[in-house]
Amino acid sequence: MAQAQTTESPRSSPPAAKLTLPTLTAMVVGSMVGAGVFSLPRRFAEETGVAGALIAWVIAGAGMLMLALVFQTLAVRRADLDAGVYAYAKAGFGEYLGFFSAFGYWASACVGNVTYWVLIMSTVGAVWPALGEGDTVTAAALSTVGLWGFFLLIRRGVKEAATVNRIVTVAKVVPILVFVVLALCYFRADVFAANFHGADYAGSLFDQVRGTMLATVFVFLGVEGASVYSRHAERRADVGRATLLGFLSVFCVFASVTIVSYGLLPMSEIAGLRQPSMAGVLEHAVGTWGQAFVSVGLIVSVLGAYLAWTLMAAEVLFVAAKDDDMPRFLRRATPADVPEPALLMTTLLSQVVLVVTLFSDDAFDFALDLTSALSLIPYLLAAAFAARIAWPARRRGELVVGLLATLYTAFLVYAAGPKYLLVSFIVYAPATVLFVMARREQGRRLFSPRELAVLAVSVAGAVAGVLALALGWISL
Repeated sequence: MAQAQTTESPRSSPPAAKLTLPTLTAMVVGSMVGAGVFSLPRRFAEETGVAGALIAWVIAGAGMLMLALVFQTLAVRRADLDAGVYAYAKAGFGEYLGFFSAFGYWASACVGNVTYWVLIMSTVGAVWPALGEGDTVTAAALSTVGLWGFFLLIRRGVKEAATVNRIVTVAKVVPILVFVVLALCYFRADVFAANFHGADYAGSLFDQVRGTMLATVFVFLGVEGASVYSRHAERRADVGRATLLGFLSVFCVFASVTIVSYGLLPMSEIAGLRQPSMAGVLEHAVGTWGQAFVSVGLIVSVLGAYLAWTLMAAEVLFVAAKDDDMPRFLRRATPADVPEPALLMTTLLSQVVLVVTLFSDDAFDFALDLTSALSLIPYLLAAAFAARIAWPARRRGELVVGLLATLYTAFLVYAAGPKYLLVSFIVYAPATVLFVMARREQGRRLFSPRELAVLAVSVAGAVAGVLALALGWISL
């Protein structure tokens, strides 16, 4: 194992490990194909039928394609910027919003990592009742062991961990494709037709589609993976190519998993399945071996996605610290090119959220929706930045893409609803302490007038969120 010696200077960090196009693409696919795809049947059946699902995937696919194109364009137009999501927000809207984008993206990744462990424990809980649905004390204890085990693995080196992710990405896609093929073999047209218009509990078609939006955001989180890890690319152009290749590779798979499930079971039965619901759907079609098959595939898939997300989360904090937007201790890296303090903070926040899920009504859905909500501000700022730089250059195609991506992410903020917006503020507002630490280290003025206005909004939102939780207006 590499020794934990560190280097303090932002200018003397070890040379970045270089990654090829296939490896960058695997980072994108690996970060998207994780816990979300295995939960899609139940998440959609709880909200909508076939018609609503088709509309939702058209909206999500088009919107996320616009975001993928945004990251592809920005990788070329602003090749000087590393750790894309954070860097784009800072370049376009100032240091404080750039800081919020970095922190929000990082926090989203940490919360998303918790969904992986919850789902693993829920999967094993089907045969070991003490784990429940991933929300028991025993499940949390075992998840804690996993958290810190991966911390030790990644400390061995970024390139080694990325290579492991590339291998795991191939291994985990196979079970999902097999699920789709088997589901088509056992597909029943009468069941599919009965599920077409949804159920009485689903509400209006608009409400049905809106209810699925956070789930679709969650499964596509990671589309920017190559952009976040841009400093490691052998060729800068590979960042954009990897983004599009990764997105297009998984979109049809995600939509297919959702739609074919409606042809196997009535909506109400799918909605009542334990997570991972894909296992329950396949078990109904082929027997108990189908559940076991999906469960093994899920564990491989989730562990690979966890690896990719942990790498990306630590990278964002590291680059932000090198740019003096985070405290200096986060810019330290080991000789193996691992940003160890950033990796440690990532693991610690995941540990905190893991404990919080013990007090949630539905640990998996809470972590999933909060992950999606925290990612929306970074996505919105990146899309708006793309539109902003395209306007004066009169690049009409890029401007249209940027505006469409901005409208899509703004709609997602609305679709998330007030609950997760307020909870997000509770997470965002205290993070300003890190921003203040960085400014004091540099002997700079803490806030400009514009930054004070942003601070006031975030603090007001956090106070409103705490009051809403205390008074029972919202619940976890």
